[in-house]
Order: sequence, then C-alpha cells, then structure tokens
Amino acid sequence: MGTKILVTGGTGYAGSHTVVELQNSGFDVVIADNLCNSKKEIITQIEKITGIKPEFEHVDLKSPEETFGIFKKHNDISGVIHFAAYKAVGESTQYPLKYYHNNLYSLINLLEAMKEYSVNNFVFSSSCTVYGNPDSLPVTEKAPVKPALSPYGNTKQISEEIISDTVYTSQLKGISLRYFNPVGAHSSGLIGELPLGVPDNLVPFITQTAIGKRDKLKVFGNDYPTPDGTCIRDYIHVEDLAKAHVVAINRLIKEKQKDEYEVFNLGTGKGYSVLEVVKTFEEVTGVKLNYEITNRRPGDVPEVWAETKLANKELGWKAEKSLTDMMKTAWIWEKNLAENKIF
Repeated sequence: MGTKILVTGGTGYAGSHTVVELQNSGFDVVIADNLCNSKKEIITQIEKITGIKPEFEHVDLKSPEETFGIFKKHNDISGVIHFAAYKAVGESTQYPLKYYHNNLYSLINLLEAMKEYSVNNFVFSSSCTVYGNPDSLPVTEKAPVKPALSPYGNTKQISEEIISDTVYTSQLKGISLRYFNPVGAHSSGLIGELPLGVPDNLVPFITQTAIGKRDKLKVFGNDYPTPDGTCIRDYIHVEDLAKAHVVAINRLIKEKQKDEYEVFNLGTGKGYSVLEVVKTFEEVTGVKLNYEITNRRPGDVPEVWAETKLANKELGWKAEKSLTDMMKTAWIWEKNLAENKIF
C-alpha cells in the first residue's frame, strides 16, 4: 500500500489528471467530490488508464460534518490536494455570493478537519488571477497581489491568505500552485476537460465549435493592447500541470520545502493570443473554425504569462508539452466524446 492522498474535486479536469499521475507514482488516492461540475464515470476512465480504481466519497465540502467524515473514515491520509471550487471567471461576476460561499467554506472546513485529524500536508489549486492586471511580464511569484478583477480571482486571493494564516499558527505545511491556463487532455484520450453546459474556457469552446456542438466561437475583444488585439495567456498542458502536483505533495511529505508556506507559478513561460490558439488548432486538425469577434468579457486581463524559473529550480519540474500537443489531445478527447467512446 502506498501513501494515501485525498484529492478534492478529483473527478474534475485538473483533479482527474492528477489522480492518474498520483497513482502512476505509487500513491493511493481517495477522491472527494460533490459531482456538481463533473461525472462519476470519470472514476472508471481513471481505472482504464492506471488499472487502479481510486476510492470515492460523494461529499459536499461546504458541510463540516461531511468533510470531517472523510477523515474519520480514512484515518491514514498523509496529504491533501485541494481542487474543489467553482472556477468560471465570467459566472463569478454574475453570481459572486455563490463563489464566495462555495470556495471559502469548503476550504475552511477542509483545513479544520485536517487540523483535527493531524493531516499536515496541503497543496492548493490556486490561479494566476491572484496577480490581477500585472505591472510587468512575465509574472514572478514576487509580483504584488493586486485587486482581483473577478470574484473568482478574489476567492483565490482570500484562500491563499487563509492558508498562509493557518500555516503560521499550526502544524500545517502548504504549497499554493498558481496555474496559468490548463488545456489539452490525457494522451490516452480517456479523460479531458468536460464542461457541463456552455464552456467558459477557450479550448473546449474551440473543440465544441469544431465538432458542431456550438454554432460559433466568440472571441471576446480584439481591441486589447496586444499584437493582434486579442488576449494573451500562458497555456499549459494539463498532464504537465498534474505532474507538478505530484512533485509538490512529495516535497511536503519528504519535508523538502524551504518555508512552511510556498508559492509556485505553473505555466510554460510563453504567451499565446486567442487568435494564435485558434490558428494552431486549425493547423493541427485541418478544421476551419467559425468564429466572430465580440465585446470584451468582464474580468479578463489583456495579457499574462508566467515566469517559471522558481518552479523549475525548486520543484525540479518543467512544462514539456507544446501548444500543438495541447490542441491535438483536446481534439482527440472531443472526438471520443462525440463518438460515445467515453460515456
């Protein structure tokens, strides 16, 4: 038996890929998820990839009783990787209380349960949105945390503050991983991004438009101060992202961290515009996309990409997959969904 890791939101996009990488690295995994934005069938897909079916607890982390119940039942958990949260920037600007209630209560309940059951290793799924509209690029971990441009981004800022305050007043050790833009799908084509309803993120909207689920891709603004007028982001393949979580939880378990609370950017260190992503998808797949330029979307910053030297040096981790890899695997996943090869 390996070391057991609790993965909250483990049937979600980044969570499911991280479960695969954890299992491939010899960890035992228990997933906690309320399935509000994912499908339980993902557990079967994970088993197809790794040959191991992760344990699963259908719980809502907003409930203290349900959260504490996970640790009471699984008294051998060595660490927690916390993905479970609402994550749509646009939706958060429409329903801010929904985001504050879910994202903060779940974190607080989880940290209280960890304290009660003496589980001290915590990896948090954070976001580059904590940087707001950065003063300079690339963004380093020392960049100031500026006022958030969306309630979603603000929940990540507040969550980091909660974790930091808890770490310095308890036995907890924490690492926050600030993602840039995870895209792509597992190389097996068996798991990938699975938005329920209309996608909020660019790449699933691209693939759904290409497959015919959506009539048209909307490009939100072409009047930004960027070379082609569209927003620039640092896109990272979800498999590279998942591997970083394995490195991070190992760093805590093996007591290799240099501070009780550490923060690392996860990205490729290169920015691509929305239109560059569209063009790359068309080149990789041979599919011409129907898209239109529309108004800017609330909460979007013009451009942001990561400085990744700290993660490269301290974690010994580096993103390896290209934008071509991201588009190719995302398209295979979308086609597998359309051909009913997944569910």
